[in-house]
Amino acid sequence: MPTKKPRNPDHVRRHNTPLADNEVISERLRDLLSPAIYAQSAYYRSLGLRDRILNLSLMVAAMLTVIWRQVPSVGELTRMLEQEELLWGKAVKISQQGLSQRFLSFPSELFERVFHDLLPFLQSRWHIREKRPLSAAVKYARNNFENIWIADGSTLEALFRKLDSLKDVPQGQLAGKICTVIDLLTRLPVQVWFHTNPLAHDTNFLDDLINIASAKTLLVLDRGFYDFGFFLRLIAKQVNFITRIKSNAAFDVERILSYDYTLRDRVISFNTEDKHQKILRLRLIEVKQGKTWYAYITSVLDPQILPPYVVADLYARRWRIEEAFNTAKRLLGLSYLWTGSINGVKLQVWATWLFYSVLIDLADAVADELALPFDRISLEMIFRGLYHFNHAYNNGRATDPVLFFAAPENKNLDVVKTIRKKPQTLDLSPFPLPLTIPAFP
Repeated sequence: MPTKKPRNPDHVRRHNTPLADNEVISERLRDLLSPAIYAQSAYYRSLGLRDRILNLSLMVAAMLTVIWRQVPSVGELTRMLEQEELLWGKAVKISQQGLSQRFLSFPSELFERVFHDLLPFLQSRWHIREKRPLSAAVKYARNNFENIWIADGSTLEALFRKLDSLKDVPQGQLAGKICTVIDLLTRLPVQVWFHTNPLAHDTNFLDDLINIASAKTLLVLDRGFYDFGFFLRLIAKQVNFITRIKSNAAFDVERILSYDYTLRDRVISFNTEDKHQKILRLRLIEVKQGKTWYAYITSVLDPQILPPYVVADLYARRWRIEEAFNTAKRLLGLSYLWTGSINGVKLQVWATWLFYSVLIDLADAVADELALPFDRISLEMIFRGLYHFNHAYNNGRATDPVLFFAAPENKNLDVVKTIRKKPQTLDLSPFPLPLTIPAFP
């Protein structure tokens, strides 16, 4: 009996029709992005690019429309460009072949530059919102660190071969790998790197991390960045980190800070193989949850700066970057690469993170309006709720998406996550007393 071929649901051709336009959402995107796009005009001309039909402004408008209105194909986007004014762009007539060729040749670095120009503006908007509270661990860490960043890598899905120019690309070849740094406070991206090799290890991005991290930065790292040389370089630059220790790590205990049956906090050292020279001194925090011990290492040796349960809580929040990848890839469509060229993939990568940042800004505004922690707001339901806002807007029942999502009568949109467990108070003591029960987010 013949067996069925494995089926990847992310690679199923979409048949949905694009979502309807909404002038309020379009205006919000226009107000946020127009200055960043205009700032790249001189650089656009310096590349020798003509002010042709599909210029920078219209290309950004087209790519963002693909994401927020869930356009299923390049063919459908071609029809929309002819029939509608997309965001700030005018309707233009262009062939599907011409649009496909533009994806092959349009410099993706322009999208990257727009992305980086937008981030400081969104960060300034975050700082003026004061009603939404921060977690106890994050508030404590802010006393000693200017930045708290999370870094991780993620592999993109397989390339499609939809253009004749890509017929020589091996079928099933993965599109590449991205490494992203997220600000734990604002949840905005700090930096995104793209590597064409999908099998690239996270350690390929160590130099990039070193270059962007400044003193008084705390990095929360996946164990894929575990490298003693990298740790030493961070410490030399006065950059601190938290990560997981390897299960087979060999070390010597120098000093015990706290020790009971649910917590072990110790200063340890890693030595050369002959144990004649210390390579690295770190702090090892082990916390027992149920029957399982979780072990973390940090370069912050003083528990007054980062108490043990604060270290554990901050590392637990490393999962926020996994949520960011899930939002970008599954919700915003980065797992469905609808053009097979590497340049087209880069355009989609930068456009997706660009829209992700705008979505974060909207969710944070809703959290501030409700005076709730950002963790209580569902990015997915905010994005899906744009359809319901559009319906309410067309019927004269809403004019502002922030007020619409925060309105008590719209609780059924599930924008606010349900609390399944009663939150416990986090122990902020640098030397917790015995029998302390830790709390995690």
